[in-house]
Amino acid sequence: MTRLLLLLAAAAAPFPHTLNHYETPEKHQIETMPGGVAVIDFDGDGWDDLFFTNGAPQPTLAKKIPADCNRLYRNLGNGTFADVTAKSGLCGTGYDIGAAVGDYDNDGHPDLFVAGVRASTLFHNNGDGTFTKAAIPNVDDWAIGGGFFDYDNDGDLDLFIVRYVHWDPAAEPFCGDATQNLRTYCHPQFYTGLTNRLYRNDNGKFTDASAQSGIAKHTGKGMAVAFGDVDNDGHPDAFVTNDTVPNFLFRNRGDGTFEEIGDPAGIAFNDDGRALSSMGADFRDLDNDGRDDLFLTALHNETFPFYRNLGRNTFRDMTYPSKIGKATMAYSGWSCGIYDFDNDGWKDIFIAGGDVQTNTEKFSSRASKQTNLILHNNTDGTFAPNPIGAPAWHRGAAFADFNHDGAIDVAVTRLGESPLIHWGTKSANHWIAFQLQGTKSNRDAAGARVTIGTQTNRVSTAVGYASASTRTVHFGLGKTAQVPLVTIHWPSGATQELKQIRADRVVTVREP
Repeated sequence: MTRLLLLLAAAAAPFPHTLNHYETPEKHQIETMPGGVAVIDFDGDGWDDLFFTNGAPQPTLAKKIPADCNRLYRNLGNGTFADVTAKSGLCGTGYDIGAAVGDYDNDGHPDLFVAGVRASTLFHNNGDGTFTKAAIPNVDDWAIGGGFFDYDNDGDLDLFIVRYVHWDPAAEPFCGDATQNLRTYCHPQFYTGLTNRLYRNDNGKFTDASAQSGIAKHTGKGMAVAFGDVDNDGHPDAFVTNDTVPNFLFRNRGDGTFEEIGDPAGIAFNDDGRALSSMGADFRDLDNDGRDDLFLTALHNETFPFYRNLGRNTFRDMTYPSKIGKATMAYSGWSCGIYDFDNDGWKDIFIAGGDVQTNTEKFSSRASKQTNLILHNNTDGTFAPNPIGAPAWHRGAAFADFNHDGAIDVAVTRLGESPLIHWGTKSANHWIAFQLQGTKSNRDAAGARVTIGTQTNRVSTAVGYASASTRTVHFGLGKTAQVPLVTIHWPSGATQELKQIRADRVVTVREP
């Protein structure tokens, strides 16, 4: 258990701002939810930068950056980051929760979607360090986050928005123990759920396709979306976690519509038939069998489910056989990600830990602040838990190799504290990473699938909870110093092979 701890250690936070969530005695539901973080190389210099949402009401940007601002940090390439929020125009749009990243107009500059409680905003990257608001159909009510993907394979990125519940601060119910004047954040059952939104992108202009696509037929209490290809048919599918109601798996029919197959696929509930407090999610091959699996976080006493893709649109709940159930029973998790942290050729799992309640100690023996957790892949279908870092109310997490040393790092947010980075430590194992540049398909190459031997990974920035991660596709290689064959399946349908590729570097590949 100590081996992986040495490979992912917390360092002093390089970010001076605090994640303000403005906790009140009334325990407004939104206060426990902020903390999204997004990886975005906004200036195109090859170093992944970071954007953080801030939950507090945002004042108008002045000469001095208000303490409540969202933050944009430029990666200086030496393990430090510079606050460039003032110039960027990204200070804030309201009570912001999460973020998504994608180059929706194919101009080579990644754009930013910011999800909020009363309104959400699409920001266009101007390519000069500044962003401006872009036109998008109104996103009302409470959006948690979203993700960019090309669901119709027309070459431009569409936007899926995850929405949570109707929330009225004037009608906040009392939850807790009135006799002790002990108030807690309420169970989702006290709020009415919302449908998710799908916006189709046609040459940089968005149209609400929620109804015609079938997405709007299903009301949930959405927390996260992750994209994969459940049946490897080349049409990206969307998995949505729902808080205490059944999860959704939207299978892409390839004709502009989706079929919700969560229940028959076996991922709507856990093995006990329970709808969990599902939170963050990732949708990628975890057991090296070439099929996209599902992992999600939940709350204490629920465990964090691992659904293994069996093919034919069905999954098996492997939470207990994989030993993840026992390892996560006492945890509450938010963001998560499936990455190979020790570069041994098998993907591991990172979990951002922290209870929903900030006063858990007053009504139970549990602690509200928790450590983060690595589930190390033992390569035999089981995982070993490795707690890392100090306890906190962790929320968002985003993944990238921020210092270009070949090890995956994790940026994590904490309610009431500054963000931190868990820096990956370079091991003796080899690695390789790919920057894919689409031409015939979307320029971001979102959804492209890369295979090395038994390993499969794909381009997707929608990872975890309210967060976005790097679009670079990373592989651990173990003792392999040269890769015999790399196969790339592009969203356009084209297949490309690369042979005898030297390891320990980032390879840029253009679609043929």
